[in-house]
Amino acid sequence: MRVYDQAKKASCFSEVVVATDDRRIFDHVIAEGGKAVMTSDDHLSGTDRVFEAAMEIIRDEKALNDHIVINIQGDEPFIDPAAIETLAACFDDPGVSIATLIKKISSDEELFDENVVKVIPGKSGRALYFSRSALPFIRGKNTSGWLSAYSFFKHIGIYAYRADVLREITALKPSGLEMAEGLEQLRWLENGYAVHTEETDYESVSVDTPEDLLKFTNKD
Repeated sequence: MRVYDQAKKASCFSEVVVATDDRRIFDHVIAEGGKAVMTSDDHLSGTDRVFEAAMEIIRDEKALNDHIVINIQGDEPFIDPAAIETLAACFDDPGVSIATLIKKISSDEELFDENVVKVIPGKSGRALYFSRSALPFIRGKNTSGWLSAYSFFKHIGIYAYRADVLREITALKPSGLEMAEGLEQLRWLENGYAVHTEETDYESVSVDTPEDLLKFTNKD
């Protein structure tokens, strides 16, 4: 509900809905006055779950290209509405079909952490590649000097899609790059879909365990 309430503050939404396969979550959201959709428990990715929910809400397949769907993770109670609006604004460009946020990496710890996904954006903002490795490789420099030699970016895991393209990418089969890196977005790149990236100062903060909750409660 904290994620839901934060998302509701973003002015870009016509509707905010929780997509879940857990009846407890569904019942809680409804009891708190929110909107929720029960989805299949067979989905292998959040993208598949979001598409099922989107189809339940939009219903008219002919109108899919008139809708933008934004996928916000349910473990980010501190999600910034301004970051959501930044992502939504990418679709003012009719050539954007998938968009996501990136943030400049500021520490070696992040750069070499395989759990921090790195992204290489092209000059137009189009993502060239996503990886768990520190990319690009800086030739001729000790790794301690990489950050001073190049601007590295990490991926902030909030996606937005035109609904008709969302339908297309959920029909794709897993790809070799995706299986190698464990990153679903590589399936889209490998199949020729462009992913637009937008730089932000927003820092994604996930709360997945009681320890995470205590950590951020102690900060307050």
